[in-house]
Amino acid sequence: MYAIIEDSGTQIKVSQGDVVKVAIRDLPADAATVTFDRVLFVSDPEAGKVKIGKPLVPSASVTADVLAEEKTPRVDVVKFKRRKTYTRRKGHRQDYLKVKITEIKS
Repeated sequence: MYAIIEDSGTQIKVSQGDVVKVAIRDLPADAATVTFDRVLFVSDPEAGKVKIGKPLVPSASVTADVLAEEKTPRVDVVKFKRRKTYTRRKGHRQDYLKVKITEIKS
């Protein structure tokens, strides 16, 4: 069974047991799970069932355990103009939430 969920403008294909990166969000300090209610598509190949949302599948949700809050590798941005002694350096690391999918309800 797999599902396609929408999180912060991105569509992510998930199945049970997958570890995925999603956008960081404000969670209580003791929160161990996250529920995704914006489910666009659910498929169960063994049973031969498919549910397509218009735009969302009603009463469908995906539950995930929070594993960690992490950052992506550093991206360096360099501006440079030759012969003008102009150089600017800047770096960026995006925060994300690492979650493990535990349950897909359709």
